[in-house]
Amino acid sequence: GSSRSNTSNLYATMKTSALLFCFTAGSSYAFQSAPANRVDTSRASPLHETKADLEDLAKKLNPVIGYYDPLGLGGSRFAGRSDEFTVGFLRHAEIKNGRVAMAAFIGYCVQSFYRFPWAMTLDGASFPSLALSPPEQWDVLPFAAKLQIILFVGYLEFYSEISSSKGQPGELKHYCKGGIPGKYPSFDANPHPVPFNLYDPFNLHKNMSKEDKERRLLIEINNGRLAMFGILGFLSAQETPGSVPLLNGMLEPYKGEVMAPFQGDIDIILGGRSMVEAWHLN
Repeated sequence: GSSRSNTSNLYATMKTSALLFCFTAGSSYAFQSAPANRVDTSRASPLHETKADLEDLAKKLNPVIGYYDPLGLGGSRFAGRSDEFTVGFLRHAEIKNGRVAMAAFIGYCVQSFYRFPWAMTLDGASFPSLALSPPEQWDVLPFAAKLQIILFVGYLEFYSEISSSKGQPGELKHYCKGGIPGKYPSFDANPHPVPFNLYDPFNLHKNMSKEDKERRLLIEINNGRLAMFGILGFLSAQETPGSVPLLNGMLEPYKGEVMAPFQGDIDIILGGRSMVEAWHLN
């Protein structure tokens, strides 16, 4: 009975994931404006550096809602810096978070019904069972595997910042200093050779026009926004059953802490308490 229930829930999750993915992938096109309203790429100045540029961009991303900034972040001038600094930071953060959310959403869908057939560790241990939900699969990973993932992502973040801070000839200008938000530096200047770049590793889009690049960036931003709703919806439905009516009964409740990724790995350091419990005690 339990096995049959797990199988039914798995198929329901797969169907829902497929539907949400199709919605995520397709809805952004519905928000695109007519070709006549594409971003003007003829200007030599950096793209979208002021609040006015944000308002213009918002209309192109979603003509129905337009510019929506209830907290007034677009004109807040972070740390007393200029509007250009603040807008560059906000735009880059949204693009980057959208990319992470798209990877997380697709990863959640894939690992809900597919398991890599090869060994996960050098001692031959296999990948977590499909009977576990994605958050539970993360929990049972060896601590070393979690650490490798975190350090790799941290390296990518660190590299993107130190490689685009000076704006010297041949370097990528920083997104807070007039550079292009969301553009990741290449690995060409590395001391040791790296065969592939993070973006366009096979150089399939090296001849793409500026207009197409801008159009595709609009699509990417919209997809990223939808993916953020998607992955947060999955996690909310598991953490708080009933909080996402569309997913009621389709996902197993998660008893762990999604905001404590190393819970269980360092409990011995915390005297047997969870990270959340130790935090409250402090």
